[in-house]
Amino acid sequence: MAAAIVLLVLIPLGNKNGYIDNVTINLWGRYLAFAIVAIGIDLVWGFTGVLSLCQALFFGLGGYAIAMHMSLHKNGAQAALPDFMAWNGITELPFFWQPFQSFPATLLLGLIIPGIAAFILAYFAFRSRIKGVYFAIITQALAFAAYLLFLRNETMLGGTNGLTDFKVVLGLNLSDADVKLGLYMLTAATMLGVYMGSRKLVHSKLGKVLIAIRDSEHRVRYTGYSATAFKVFIFVAAAVIAALGGMLYVPQTGIITPGRMDVQASIEMIVWVAVGGRGTLAGAILGALGVNMLYSYATSAFPGSWLYILGILFIAVVLLIPKGLVGLFANFPPSIEKEKWSVQIAQLARYTKLF
Repeated sequence: MAAAIVLLVLIPLGNKNGYIDNVTINLWGRYLAFAIVAIGIDLVWGFTGVLSLCQALFFGLGGYAIAMHMSLHKNGAQAALPDFMAWNGITELPFFWQPFQSFPATLLLGLIIPGIAAFILAYFAFRSRIKGVYFAIITQALAFAAYLLFLRNETMLGGTNGLTDFKVVLGLNLSDADVKLGLYMLTAATMLGVYMGSRKLVHSKLGKVLIAIRDSEHRVRYTGYSATAFKVFIFVAAAVIAALGGMLYVPQTGIITPGRMDVQASIEMIVWVAVGGRGTLAGAILGALGVNMLYSYATSAFPGSWLYILGILFIAVVLLIPKGLVGLFANFPPSIEKEKWSVQIAQLARYTKLF
């Protein structure tokens, strides 16, 4: 509740009264879009134990969907062709672009396409009992293949430049301060909704089965549950959540490129969850916000050093705080019950009086 008040009330009021500028609001909107993706990763990795290195692909598919729609409505009116197609001498809109002329169809396809892709991958992989590092390698290869595919100009998706220069969405000017604030509030509300829905899911019977699969999949199968069905479900759900984050991210950023769906991007998303604390949901949000704030600072203060910082951060978390920041705070003071901690504080106070 406190987080909802801060995100949906205090920050918007601060923006309206001039305490928080529009650039900061726009930046926080992007961070919250990343937090949505992190929640999905925590569901599939933290609670189910399935390490997926292609979540950025699903994020990118959602982002490309909304970008394709905005590319066809750059000036508030529907255009016959996106700018980059006109520049390349293309005279007819490709068939797979045509559904994205409609905003409702764009929303549906932006969620359905990643969901179908995730279902196909998960069904055949989990049915074959592929798991652990082997599944991670397969998802990594899929993300890299998709990255290479989207890089090609023949795919009619902008190639290496991606899709950019968006000006309006649903007739609203994206540079307008009220529109920026509205997108931020929509992203914050969506993030809170995804968090509450995910929290309810992991505390349900379904969530207990997911945790059991993470701890001992063989025992789950022995008791008669279809571990494959549960893993496919949560993998698809995480993909759809990632696509939703991508659809909210692109209008606030103004660009989507293949670089947003490569392997490195997926690994960074895994680091968010690891830093915050996997299997906690709140830790996924904390990690996504914290790491991306660090990224914004580091790239300006120490240009070119971000990958080193990210690697050191991940190693430090694995070695020093394997349960992440949330686990660190939850276990403080470590291995001491509250009553014993109070007694030790009192003893320390009496001891200091001797000096």
